[in-house]
Amino acid sequence: MRLIVREDPAAVGDYIANYIAKRINDFVPTADKPFVLGLPTGSSPIPTYKALIKLVKAEKLTFKHVVTFNMDEYVGIPREHPESYHTFMFREFFSHIDIPPSQVNILDGTVEDLVEECNSYEERIKAYGGIDLFLGGIGEDGHIAFNEPGSSLASRTRIKTLAYDTILANARFFKDDVSAVPRMALTVGVATILDSREVIIAVTGLRKALALSKGIEGGVNHLWTFSALQLHPWALIVVDEDATSELRVKTVKYFKSIERVQDEVERNQAQLKANKILLKQMAELE
Repeated sequence: MRLIVREDPAAVGDYIANYIAKRINDFVPTADKPFVLGLPTGSSPIPTYKALIKLVKAEKLTFKHVVTFNMDEYVGIPREHPESYHTFMFREFFSHIDIPPSQVNILDGTVEDLVEECNSYEERIKAYGGIDLFLGGIGEDGHIAFNEPGSSLASRTRIKTLAYDTILANARFFKDDVSAVPRMALTVGVATILDSREVIIAVTGLRKALALSKGIEGGVNHLWTFSALQLHPWALIVVDEDATSELRVKTVKYFKSIERVQDEVERNQAQLKANKILLKQMAELE
């Protein structure tokens, strides 16, 4: 696990967007072999979505050969509802980029057979060869997707009853009417996320600080499902300064030192690659 610290949410969004863009561009996706990207909703990813939109509009990135899978969706509200995650994703992201709608996958919480919907979602992910990169955020109680405290760390896409704290936190999206917030959701499981080849988590703000410390400095614990990412071979946590307020100073310094060394390694590798290209070009001229 790596921890990257940036000044504020906008800087976090820029870092993650550039990271995702590099991964997609280096992958060189095609119609036959698309890049598979997992995506979240909520306030945490919005700066990343804004930065990705800018990259697409600047023609530095395209989503024409990217397939997406969203983390979750409420049960019982139609897709056209202003607070459905389907509406959120098209309003905040998909309508502003060049992704074909047929390549967008979002769980449907209105179908009659919810269990079949969840099983089918898992099968669709497998049919694409798995998720290359899953972007996510965390709740104040350390949940990832809608894997609330106490969720199995071996869980797959399923129906989940929401914790009351989550319902209260999401009431702001329903005109502060707690009774209007759905009590259930469909969500990818912890194991679904861990199966991804790479996971990036955005954590911003003081209110997420305790969850961040539990997930990084504590042990793996089903009461803080975010902590399961300690088991992932390629997990990257990108946070702002406020979110580090509950971390030990030593922890922050350690991860910042790792980033400095990594930056140095990458610069050296880039220089070696440039030198090899130059030598090859000189040899061709002789």
